[in-house]
Amino acid sequence: MIARRALTLSAAALLALSMAACGQDSGDGAQEPLSDDALVIYSGRNETLVGPLLDKLETATGVDVQVRYGGSSEMAAQLLEEGEGTKADLFFSQDAGALGALAKAGRLQALPEATTSKVQEGFADPAGLWVATSARARVIAYDPAQAPEVTSMTTVDAVLDPKYKGKVGFAPTNASFQSFVTALRVSKGEAGAKAWLEAFKANEPKAYDNNILVLDAVDSGQVALGLVNHYYWYERVAEKGADAVNAKIHFLDANDPGALINVAGAGVLAGSQQSEAATKAVDFLLSDEAQQYFADETAEYPVVVGITSTKHDLVPLADLKGLAIDLNALNSLEETLAMLDEVGLT
Repeated sequence: MIARRALTLSAAALLALSMAACGQDSGDGAQEPLSDDALVIYSGRNETLVGPLLDKLETATGVDVQVRYGGSSEMAAQLLEEGEGTKADLFFSQDAGALGALAKAGRLQALPEATTSKVQEGFADPAGLWVATSARARVIAYDPAQAPEVTSMTTVDAVLDPKYKGKVGFAPTNASFQSFVTALRVSKGEAGAKAWLEAFKANEPKAYDNNILVLDAVDSGQVALGLVNHYYWYERVAEKGADAVNAKIHFLDANDPGALINVAGAGVLAGSQQSEAATKAVDFLLSDEAQQYFADETAEYPVVVGITSTKHDLVPLADLKGLAIDLNALNSLEETLAMLDEVGLT
């Protein structure tokens, strides 16, 4: 079996691609040409996280597999730019918003009901254009010594309390925070979301480059609260042991933007010449083997009933209420970035 060929895109290449004419070949001179006979996957998921899993797709699909990696929003933008001329067959996204953008543009084809019915209710596009492969929940990380009251919080609005001035950590450039802000816009409206962000900024939150650093700051007591995804904490506990981790996390468990349950997912590109193999790849990502991988290796929530983590004591996904939202509505990233820039939180 031919080895999988990972074609990682640099930021410079992505910039060049965004300026290219519609339908132009996506490869640059340094990249291996994409094959018409291979199953071509554009992955917005990090190679370090999912590479070992995608390595198994050639066996699962029976065809050669090529994977091109990049950010989910960048990959989605590239697919929209390439249009019907793309050589991609499958989009594997870190974020529902990117999938929603492609679905809205008519760039995804419907998956079989036999595929979409494998996941729990609410974790597939209503029209079957994409399906979730794993889920993650927004949580509030907190320092028990500084903010024990977090355990009674039911809304993310609570972090706007003046007593937390200068004591909340967040990662403004992280896609998960930006998805949260998009959910804020969807649930509160444009004016309500802007007012929330302005109040948040006035409370002088501490910006960090990523969620790991946010958790570090909470764990060390530099800040009292942190806005992160659940799996960062579970991975830290698995690595160091519960007794060595000071920070705790709280699930808001309510119909609130701070309780957003977002997903990674996959969709088959409209017009794909490898749609059968692409569908087999999606089915593999929903297999017990792959779902167990997500539950154990990435500490994400499996979206197929009956799979539980053997490494992490995850709160059951079915027990989380989460924000009631059509995940396709997270597709307005451009408007979110504009609002963050206007408020001064970029």
